[in-house]
Amino acid sequence: YIVDRRFLTLADVADVLNISAAQAYALVRSGDLRAIKVGGRGQWRIADTDLEDYIQRMYAETEESLRRD
Repeated sequence: YIVDRRFLTLADVADVLNISAAQAYALVRSGDLRAIKVGGRGQWRIADTDLEDYIQRMYAETEESLRRD
């Protein structure tokens, strides 16, 4: 992990997952990645624990998919 903060920006999430910021936003908008809006301009923030939960869930889904193939 590259960050020591409780909350990450979409750009931080994109860096960790090696995806674009637009893809990170899509994960949030779809509900796949839990996030909150903070501040007057409604900036998205993702708890580091929620990102880790998402990563672990994706590992589990991938393993299950491979077992079915």
